[in-house]
Amino acid sequence: MALGAVAEPPVRRRGSDYAQLSRRISQAGLLERRPGWYLARIVLTLGAFVAGWVAVFLLGDSWWQLPLAALMAVATTQVAFLGHDAGHRQMFRRRGPSELVGLFAGNLAVGLSYGWWVDKHNRHHANPNHEDEDPDVGAGALVWTPEQALATRGFGRWLAKRQAYLFFPMLLLEGLNLHAASIKAIVGREPDGRYTTPMRHRAVEAALLVVHTAAYVALLLAVMSPVKALLFAVVHQALWGLYMGCSFAPNHKGMPMPSAEDELDFLRKQVLTSRNVRGGGFVDTALGGLNYQIEHHLFPNMPRANLRRAQPIVRAYCVEQGIPYAETGLIESYQQALGHLHEVGRPLRG
Repeated sequence: MALGAVAEPPVRRRGSDYAQLSRRISQAGLLERRPGWYLARIVLTLGAFVAGWVAVFLLGDSWWQLPLAALMAVATTQVAFLGHDAGHRQMFRRRGPSELVGLFAGNLAVGLSYGWWVDKHNRHHANPNHEDEDPDVGAGALVWTPEQALATRGFGRWLAKRQAYLFFPMLLLEGLNLHAASIKAIVGREPDGRYTTPMRHRAVEAALLVVHTAAYVALLLAVMSPVKALLFAVVHQALWGLYMGCSFAPNHKGMPMPSAEDELDFLRKQVLTSRNVRGGGFVDTALGGLNYQIEHHLFPNMPRANLRRAQPIVRAYCVEQGIPYAETGLIESYQQALGHLHEVGRPLRG
């Protein structure tokens, strides 16, 4: 699968369930690109991001930098959403312009490897919530199945017992984890010398991450004391990780986790493992369109602005086919995700 575009749905025979839905979506014009919408979104998002850093520079050595760091965490996440859309080729059909936006938004602006994210996200989209195939539910700091929980040892087992209570505090470290994973993906090699993560522009990505880090540190130290600079970085990175985690957690956590024995077609594989989050324009913006997770997984290259219009078509079609369509409020989505994490740790608390 080529990097630079997230997993596309497989080609299916004309009469398949997915093909019928795809025709309805296509006939509604919902797969057409939205260049005007994305131009406005890019200008507004990057404008706010740049304005925030200008404010940091102008504010100088002040404790008011800490609230500004919280605002910059929001702006940074919104820029990351642009990188997500570029990776799915929602902005442009061609790979070149998509990669350009992705490298700028991810590596340069946020400090997140675009190539690493695309590779990881491709695998997630191909097999969402599949324990052996989806990297987002592999055993790590958190565990997602009782089997993973029982396999933990030492401090990992202590965490697994309490992970539902520690989930949000642990997200405060997600920003550091994303930076570390990006660096590891760029330099990591297998024993035979091959790079562990396929990446089209490895040298460019490495250079952009260096520029990002140098500019970030230099700006903070140039305008404030080392103590304030350190605290700014802690607040900014911690809240960015929390916001990113809170944006992605409602999508699949606590939904069915198919195994190799489950023979699901593309339509059911994507719908049954995904959850939508209800809300108006504020939720759409705050979650970067990820609240329409079912529609996004069925049509990953659909422009973000079209997901809301696609929802009633997809929901009605699922009703026709007798496929459960999960949709809930934002708070309830977190409750379901935390409930799943708590249940997974039950064998350890017995």
